[in-house]
Amino acid sequence: MLKADLLKEPGNLAGVRHIILILSGKGGVGKSTISTELALALRHAGKKVGILDVDLCGPSIPRMLRAQGRAVHQCDSGWVPVFVDQEQSVSLMSVGFLLEKPDEAVVWRGPKKNALIKQFVSDVAWGHLDYLVVDTPPGTSDEHMAALEALRPYSPLGAVVVTTPQAVSVGDVRRELTFCRKTGLRVIGIVENMSGFVCPHCAECTNIFSRGGGEELARHAGVPFLGSVPLDPKLTRSLEEGRDFIQEFPQSPAFHALSSIAQKILKETPIQLS
Repeated sequence: MLKADLLKEPGNLAGVRHIILILSGKGGVGKSTISTELALALRHAGKKVGILDVDLCGPSIPRMLRAQGRAVHQCDSGWVPVFVDQEQSVSLMSVGFLLEKPDEAVVWRGPKKNALIKQFVSDVAWGHLDYLVVDTPPGTSDEHMAALEALRPYSPLGAVVVTTPQAVSVGDVRRELTFCRKTGLRVIGIVENMSGFVCPHCAECTNIFSRGGGEELARHAGVPFLGSVPLDPKLTRSLEEGRDFIQEFPQSPAFHALSSIAQKILKETPIQLS
């Protein structure tokens, strides 16, 4: 089916220029943090961004963007994503909006999860976006295959793979790179998260974990290394309170790292649609 035909269909992704999957073979590396801050950095670069949260068992992005408790409405084209800013430059869809209680557990088997992911892709009226950032659960499970199969027909796809510096994390993320290679998913680059700790008093960065694991992995895998993001109490507090870290803390080392990563992604994904 041609793009022109897809544009006529309601509730599809024909108006999305680039889709970026945030992946990792390891849980707890900060995929949701990177997804949220990357979306905000792209927004401040003048782009219109959507976030699709397919981490169905741990939908944390609504809290990170202070969108908890918001309602998802229907329109002729399907579900309307939740806009998290007045300019409507960042939109979000998450299973968190569909739960009756915020602490309700999603106890679903694979087929039901896969069906919801496909519904998110086909029935959400994203409209025109420069970037759709897809936050995924850890591993290479059914959810990843369902998301990849549902998204592939619509737009150029790329993956940002997130790791932490430790060897255990790097080993698991190496398997994620194998997943990308087997499925033909282009790797835009690797991000090393939690790379050092920024002191809230003197702003000095201390490597409380090891350092350089992500960069070494990128070199061995032959993919770009996008940058290292340090642990920063200001970033943690911003995520807990749903504040815009990119706007509020431009002097933070984490801000410079995240902005640099966003700029590299912009260069890696030139706009192909008018």
